[in-house]
Amino acid sequence: MVTTELFPDVIGQTNAKRVLDFFIRGFEKTDRIPHLMFVAPKGCGKTTMAKATARRLKSINKDKKYFEINCSTLRNVKQFFNQIVIPYMQDRDATILFDECSEIPKDVTMALLTILNPNPDHQTSFSFEDYTVEFDFRQLSFMFATTETQSVFHALMDRLERVDLEEYSLSEMGEIVGMNLDVTIEPKALEDISSVLRGNARAAQKMAMNISTYLASRDSDVFGQKDWEYLKHHLAILPLGLSPIELQVLRFLDGRKNCSLTYLAAKTGLTKSCLQRDFELYLQKHDLMEISTAGRALTKKGQDYLKEIKDGNH
Repeated sequence: MVTTELFPDVIGQTNAKRVLDFFIRGFEKTDRIPHLMFVAPKGCGKTTMAKATARRLKSINKDKKYFEINCSTLRNVKQFFNQIVIPYMQDRDATILFDECSEIPKDVTMALLTILNPNPDHQTSFSFEDYTVEFDFRQLSFMFATTETQSVFHALMDRLERVDLEEYSLSEMGEIVGMNLDVTIEPKALEDISSVLRGNARAAQKMAMNISTYLASRDSDVFGQKDWEYLKHHLAILPLGLSPIELQVLRFLDGRKNCSLTYLAAKTGLTKSCLQRDFELYLQKHDLMEISTAGRALTKKGQDYLKEIKDGNH
């Protein structure tokens, strides 16, 4: 049975909650928790879940602090030692989140591999220049978060317990929109709104702000289907939440067979890796385009989508 009361403010993520429930219950008895790696697509709540975990640890151990490090700001091991290790890890009872950990520089990764190799008493040390810091993992808890596990050093991944988060369902997206608003949204409108948010919690929060702004301008507290049609038109929101570039890719493929990635990159002005990572995956997910050894092509569903867009005058 999944215990959800540990994370009352976190929507969805049943499997991740089950895993964390197990580790947190162990922490209640031992004061230790494995170092965790939160993995999820963008906007699926990695940081939110990490913070919720840290809050739960603090509810058990009142002395445990929480610090969050954006790894894109780390330049080298000297900065890491002076600005992170000494102020946040030395003699601290703390939970530390390394967010966007695929951005950790190589020399900092090597330092972390040393730090994350404790003795049987859960202690280790790390020296830099003439200074040595002792780490006690009966006090310190590390968490990492990334969307790109392929860019994280394998030896670092091996030292962490992986917690996979899932994309939000349409109903969960509706819940996230609703929890950010103090108004009534008609069910059909909420369903349609959820369908364009791409399973992304940040997109849901931004949409809630847009709805709030719209209703305030009309001195209303009810958002219905006609309101959604108005907002969708004025904000140029496409079905399935496609971006203008994704629509552009579909139009480039229309009437052509076996387009190359090089062709699409030249037409859109984007790099091949950017196209593959940020746009093609979503189009494939919704079966709007297909990729084979021969090239890229529009699917029947993709053709129907373009017809819907044309008929709707997008």
